[in-house]
Amino acid sequence: MSVCDPEEGMHHLYGDVLANHIIAPLPQDDASEAEFFRLLDHHAHELTAIITEPLVQGAGGMLFHSPDVLRTLRAAADRYGLLLILDEIFTGFGRTGTMFACEQAEIVPDIITLSKALTGGTMALAATIARPHVFEAFLSDNPEHALMHGPTFMANALACACANASLDLFETEPRLEQVAAINTHLTRELERCRTLPGVKDVRVLGAIGVVELEKIANPDALRQRFIAENVWIRPFRSIVYLTPAFTIPPEDLSALTDAIYRVLSTGN
Repeated sequence: MSVCDPEEGMHHLYGDVLANHIIAPLPQDDASEAEFFRLLDHHAHELTAIITEPLVQGAGGMLFHSPDVLRTLRAAADRYGLLLILDEIFTGFGRTGTMFACEQAEIVPDIITLSKALTGGTMALAATIARPHVFEAFLSDNPEHALMHGPTFMANALACACANASLDLFETEPRLEQVAAINTHLTRELERCRTLPGVKDVRVLGAIGVVELEKIANPDALRQRFIAENVWIRPFRSIVYLTPAFTIPPEDLSALTDAIYRVLSTGN
């Protein structure tokens, strides 16, 4: 909770009891890069890691950034002696078009977190994977030196079996080809929304399609209008988005994109 916008949303109630973190802008242009490095210079003595979601900030509003940003973060972590931690819980396992989003920047994080598609959503399971220099820092027969922390349900047998089955499907079925087809489909069918009144942006990355609005006056009412179209689409903040299953048939995906166009054509 302490690294997830503690001053906003569902975490703000815990702001007084959580550790303080520096929320820095992503270095996407000269101004944001200058501010990013200013914060690193000022707080270098008290920093341990840089943490971000690679390529897509999911709950932050489906905000995209380029692989160049990740390369800048990797270089900054190396320069200041920090760990680079990438949260690929949402982006991992093909969602952005590559197996892992960080592959598009050709970088390797020090720690990566995974979940969601790890089990295909069938069971709750997460994994935290570290490079050898991080793992070996806690590798000891001495309990006082080891990382003696783990969840109660760690390595749940049924969840691990689900993960193995899900990973087997990634090896035997054309998952990334399916993502590429979804990307083409979403790009083609959502682009027509760009000219609708109140639409601020349309963007697609991998199997993620986003129509950003100037504002959503009544999210509940907008959701009900989608339900009336016999689809389940959840407006969030100022966006209407799709993150379909990779196995979705083209006709079902068109049903979703058509519903978005029809509903937004009559205002939100």
